[in-house]
Amino acid sequence: MRGATQGLIPGLRTYSVNPRARAPLVDYMVSGLTKAGCKIIHSSSSDRAPFVVAFETASRERMGIVAYAFLATRTPTRNRPQDERSFQIKYGSKESYAEKNSHELWQDPLGMFTTMLVGIDPEHAICVSADPIAHSPTKFFIRLEFKDEHAEAIAKKGWHAWERIRRSTPADAPRVETLVGADKSRFLDLVRFERAARGLEPGNRLILAEEHAFSLPTSRATQESESPTVMRMAATHPLVRQFGLRTSEILDLIAGARRLKMAVRGWVAEEHLQRSLSKVPGVSHCERLDEEGGPDIRLRYRQGPVLTVECKNVARERDRNGNPRLDFQRTRAAKGNPCSRYYEPTEFDVVAACLHAVSSEWDFRFALPGDLSPHNICVGRIASNVRIDDRWREDAGMAFQRAYAAKGLTL
Repeated sequence: MRGATQGLIPGLRTYSVNPRARAPLVDYMVSGLTKAGCKIIHSSSSDRAPFVVAFETASRERMGIVAYAFLATRTPTRNRPQDERSFQIKYGSKESYAEKNSHELWQDPLGMFTTMLVGIDPEHAICVSADPIAHSPTKFFIRLEFKDEHAEAIAKKGWHAWERIRRSTPADAPRVETLVGADKSRFLDLVRFERAARGLEPGNRLILAEEHAFSLPTSRATQESESPTVMRMAATHPLVRQFGLRTSEILDLIAGARRLKMAVRGWVAEEHLQRSLSKVPGVSHCERLDEEGGPDIRLRYRQGPVLTVECKNVARERDRNGNPRLDFQRTRAAKGNPCSRYYEPTEFDVVAACLHAVSSEWDFRFALPGDLSPHNICVGRIASNVRIDDRWREDAGMAFQRAYAAKGLTL
């Protein structure tokens, strides 16, 4: 069923668009959902954007999207790479926004509708999705570029994710972003992904996208496969009693709830770090901290003053030189202070980078906050785009000694 968008969702700003030019975009989304077994409950007309589609999946789950959708093309442009494709983020005319070209991309406060920022290539039946939160507010008549190799990977595999350097960003926005591409047959998967990825930082968004490409294996263990001792321990664990689920069911729940899995991954990295640092010769005390916005580890080395350690997971994708990358920033900035998203060098003594995403091992590299590059806009803050290069060391003890030296102490 087709219908008008205006008035359907309170607070949603809509724009008049050319229906003939936009109809292929709406048809792409609707047909992709239909072929995935969805029943379309509502689809807005193609003369008003963003486009609203409400549907019911084959499993009777009701979902909805608010899609800021644009045509993705391969149009050779002067002074631009020949292998470049792009979609232009624009609605209406430039004259309409002469005074204030700033547009919030709507988000449903109740989480019933999933907002999408997507470039669609109907001819090749592929699309590319960007993080709508990272791009909000946006200017119109700007381009989001990707490469032929990305389009070819999407067409070949049906699903592909990669990182892109943004050429110009606000001070409170990450310079790196994760783009996710899907063919038409996986458009419903893309909707589910964007719903799960809402608010994730680019590195975790990439990890989630790569894991989303495949069906997660289940690990339901039968009672017969578990030893009596393990079964007794599992049955008496407080969480098992509190949740009313078996141990295997709780693990399956974590594996299947991707955002929960991302949160658990961070805590697991901190646990491995605490265990690793506790074994470092000279460490007499090492504990994990659970303070909002504070460092993750507190320890004492060779009877010196207390040191604090911040733990971060690297992204899966390395840089062009093969170095692991670290998206080093908070998820959100404090209201009215965009620079608060970035860390100050005085907030902790040592930074630990967990390499599990690239090595599949719980290995760590260490650096001092003062070793890292300063932010080029926010004075007194650390840049968010960090490379694990020769400034980082495997020897934690050496990092602790350098941290004391930075304080003017010699142990």
